[in-house]
Amino acid sequence: MKKRTYTIDIQAPATEVSAKMLGEDTFKQWTSVFNPTSYFQGGWNKGDKICFIGLSESGKREGMVARIEEHIPNTFVSIHHYGLLDGDQEILEGPQVDDWANAHENYTFKEKDGITTVIVDVDVNDAYLDYFNDTWPKALKRLKEICE
Repeated sequence: MKKRTYTIDIQAPATEVSAKMLGEDTFKQWTSVFNPTSYFQGGWNKGDKICFIGLSESGKREGMVARIEEHIPNTFVSIHHYGLLDGDQEILEGPQVDDWANAHENYTFKEKDGITTVIVDVDVNDAYLDYFNDTWPKALKRLKEICE
């Protein structure tokens, strides 16, 4: 896996940006760039289990199983991905999971003079590198539109 960093400046306070990035309804809006049916189940508090879910082309639920490793409100969120969701089944070990096991996704919010810089650090499987390099900037641009 490779670590990638994506950033964007948003003209809004960190409290507003983080609330919209993590809010149930607004999360669906900015992550629709990854999958139009994207949503999450679970919580954003430290220690919470959270699943990032979307529907496949055939309508089957699929996604990532994760745990919130750290959450400092309006400042930092660390997500540890440790499994996959296939329908209603959680796959926590085996070859399907090996490519993503122990991947992290971190969100940092830095506010200065009314502008919040959002920094996303993600561990990316080589097979998805081009996809993430194309899609993450689009998702952050969508988040900016929601916040401004």
